[in-house]
Amino acid sequence: MLFNINSNKMFFFFVLIFSTLISISSNSWMGCWIGLEINLLSFIPLISSSKNLMKSEASLKYFLTQSIASINFLFTILLKMILMKNFELNLLISISINSSMMMKMGSAPFHFWFPIIIEGLTWLNCLILMSWQKITPMILLSYYINNNFLFLIMMINTIIGAIGGLNQTSLRKIMAFSSINNLGWMMAAIMISENLWMLYFLIYSIMISLLCFLFHILNIYFINQLFIFNVNFLMKFLLLINFLSLGGLPPFLGFFPKWTIINFMLLKKFYMMSFIFMMMSLITLFFYIRIIYSCILFNYLKLKWFKIFFKNNYLYYTLFFNFISFLGMIISTIFFI
Repeated sequence: MLFNINSNKMFFFFVLIFSTLISISSNSWMGCWIGLEINLLSFIPLISSSKNLMKSEASLKYFLTQSIASINFLFTILLKMILMKNFELNLLISISINSSMMMKMGSAPFHFWFPIIIEGLTWLNCLILMSWQKITPMILLSYYINNNFLFLIMMINTIIGAIGGLNQTSLRKIMAFSSINNLGWMMAAIMISENLWMLYFLIYSIMISLLCFLFHILNIYFINQLFIFNVNFLMKFLLLINFLSLGGLPPFLGFFPKWTIINFMLLKKFYMMSFIFMMMSLITLFFYIRIIYSCILFNYLKLKWFKIFFKNNYLYYTLFFNFISFLGMIISTIFFI
């Protein structure tokens, strides 16, 4: 089995999915808040483990930060209900709701908990935290956007996501800062249109799913492990494709949504923001290439007794999805002409 599955974990996993659906289909702020709370209480059992102190610490930190964000959100919606007729506080309320949603999804400048918690999780939990857990806050954010505040946050996200990943040796922290960087792009996408955000989110989820899947089956958590792993060259090539696609390099699938967002930004004459987004993408590409460089080009010790074998079905699935990522631009051009 790829992941250890038992009935309790399956139950909490389904509750996690349904809680997101409750939040995004609710027609009141209180319903959204209830969905967020159920989501929090279903994710904690998935990440906590009495056998692993790192997981227990991560679940406690996650609970505390999410509780603070939920309290802030609840306080704001109650304030909004009490002061419904007073429009002077609308700016304050919109910033407060936006901030609590940003804290929920680990956006800068409320990102400090995000890399620390990801460091204590398995690759499956990292994947859930970096993809599924962002759906509800992003959609609730789109209901009550404060444009000027969000422009600033988008730029901070891309800058912190790019610079924070530079001096990291842990692959989970690199993926966390990459997620913060991509949040800036997602916010830009959701300001343009929800369909564009859905497209970006879907492509981003596919790319990080492939990476987390590869890291899981290789059991890799740090860059220096890539030196001694006597793995198939095809696997290293797949890692290279995925990282370049995640960085947004042209022939790959990850370039398409970023290109669309930059086009919209230039049409709206946000030249400075487009420049910052593109420069920060180059920095993220730099630290992705550094990982692959150490993996492929360095002369490293080959341990003859240490081999990794892949089950055929895992390999076929991985090859199929990587093929989509590799021919992404060609496929997207056919579909979107």
